[in-house]
Amino acid sequence: MTVSASIAKRSAIFRRARHPRRTLLAAAISAALFAPLGSATIAHADTGDAAIEQALNSARQGSFDTSSAVSNHVLGAYIQYHQLRNQLPDIPATSISRFINANSDSPLSEWLRNFAQRAYGKAGNDAALLAISNGVPSATENQCYYYRALLTRDPQRAAAGGRELWEVGHSQPNACDPLFDTLRSRGEITASNDWARLMHAWQSGNSSLVNYVRKLIDAPNWQSAMATFDRVYANPAAVTTVPARLGPDSHAAGRLMTVAFHSLSRSDPRAALSAWRQLSSSQALNNEQRLAIQHDIAFNSMLKEVSDNRSWVDQTLPQLNDNALYELRIRTALAERDWRGVYRMVPKMPAEVRRSPRWQYWLGRAAEQLGERATANNAYRAAAEERDFWGFAAADRIHASYAMNDKSHPVSPARINQVAALPAVQRVAALYRIGEPGLAYSEWVYTLQRADHAKREAMAAYAIKQHWYALAVQGSITARALDSLAWRFPPAYLSQFQRWGNAHGTDPYMLMGIARRESAFNPSAQSPAGARGLMQLMPGTAQHISRVEGIPYSGVNSLKDPDTNIRFGASYITSMLERYNGNRIAAAAAYNAGPGRVDRWLANSNQPFDLFVESIPFRETRNYVLAVLDYRAVFESIAKGSSNGVSMLSPAERNGTYGPNLLAR
Repeated sequence: MTVSASIAKRSAIFRRARHPRRTLLAAAISAALFAPLGSATIAHADTGDAAIEQALNSARQGSFDTSSAVSNHVLGAYIQYHQLRNQLPDIPATSISRFINANSDSPLSEWLRNFAQRAYGKAGNDAALLAISNGVPSATENQCYYYRALLTRDPQRAAAGGRELWEVGHSQPNACDPLFDTLRSRGEITASNDWARLMHAWQSGNSSLVNYVRKLIDAPNWQSAMATFDRVYANPAAVTTVPARLGPDSHAAGRLMTVAFHSLSRSDPRAALSAWRQLSSSQALNNEQRLAIQHDIAFNSMLKEVSDNRSWVDQTLPQLNDNALYELRIRTALAERDWRGVYRMVPKMPAEVRRSPRWQYWLGRAAEQLGERATANNAYRAAAEERDFWGFAAADRIHASYAMNDKSHPVSPARINQVAALPAVQRVAALYRIGEPGLAYSEWVYTLQRADHAKREAMAAYAIKQHWYALAVQGSITARALDSLAWRFPPAYLSQFQRWGNAHGTDPYMLMGIARRESAFNPSAQSPAGARGLMQLMPGTAQHISRVEGIPYSGVNSLKDPDTNIRFGASYITSMLERYNGNRIAAAAAYNAGPGRVDRWLANSNQPFDLFVESIPFRETRNYVLAVLDYRAVFESIAKGSSNGVSMLSPAERNGTYGPNLLAR
């Protein structure tokens, strides 16, 4: 197979396997508690670890070891958790409460509370459900059980909670039906609540829910409102015929108009603006509804590039004061090379937004294009003060070194030792020893969320000391120590990145940037789409690379191994670099969005790197490219001990044209 054919084939597999994909770090441990242990485990600290590992495996299968060796182990509560869960709902709430109180420093407490709420709710044991609850549950199904349990104890709270659950634009769990039925029979859910839900359903585009709720509103005093709804739902342009007073309380018109404009502006922004000019003074609308309507018209006018609406949009943006709308307007101006528009619009943004490196960079670019050299240099200098893709790009414009703004600082051994002695941290260490990184991560995050700033810093420092790189990153984020580069950008798996980067002739710092963005160096991370490991590889991609490159592949679980994952990831990104003539911006975009999409973007492009990046239509991919290239430069600077001589982009990447010329022939 030729190189080009190999690349084309593996790119097709990668494209099919990865999309749609969202790498969410929280999803990395989604099934950890009940997943069987992998075959590879870290060496046991003592025989107690071997016993607890076996006991945990057995507990997941419903067999429980209650020996003292297991019960007295630092992870003994995990066995008790499974035992109590297995006995629900036939055990008293006092047993559940005792466990929750005894393990309040562990996520086990909230996991058991959540499971017990569901179990007691399904069994109709309202007293037990309320006894173990510490407020409104987080899960929707459990909320329905909770409010149902309050129907006789606190009917006002039950009614308020039930109405909130009812007035949504999506279907709710079947467990909510008894609550809704009771409230409706009591007159606590009325046609007014049904109208509110009907509007939510329409705005959400949930036609089946619209049809369901529509049938519920049949009271005589709602007939006129429903006839108006039917007419406008069928033709949103008929919004101009909605009377100012609608419904029994005369207040239904405002919400109907708001949702009708939401629908109309998406399909025909010109018609929406024309209708708005007729209705903008309507007494049916409150200020919140007016702003919502104007927002929808402005957003869709820009999204659909309706030039006829441009003047109105520019006049309206200041009163809406919405960052996303300003961003879209400036990106539109950039796409049109309207440098005067960019120069005029950036200063109108809220101060905290326009001061960001991104917008200072574009202010500088616009000023430069307009011959305002002094303004351009001032804007570039302001942007270059920050550690950021656009800050680095601005620094390149004025030939300055990159600002790393590293505020890493040592944590005293005494504080680190205090953290190491925490029972929660000891559980983290034990879970790593028995091959349970997902549970270790859960324990760590749960502890971070409840710690003060000083303890979070000490936890990050301890994680670095233990080579728990994903936990160090999470610690730095939770502690908001965003300039502590030693924690945010640790030398995770450095030797493996260097080994496989060099083997493929690929920049190892680029590989590290991808892994940092994809998984925050969590080797057990798994996305909802099934991407796995440090570099978030799809199993299908790994299988194909194995066949093409002859790299041994022993199944999905092998992608949790850092060395294996990096090797496959290095092979794939190398093929993307080959595809795009070594261009790392295009390769990073393809790693996230798929090469087919990037091919199309390039085929319709002919612009410098900065305008190409801003023209990427997917926000996720745009931000992904910015992060990977930014992180790459940070890792190189850390490795060299200075940003002097570090360049985020090569001369070809910085000065070349982004278009069909980048596609390898």
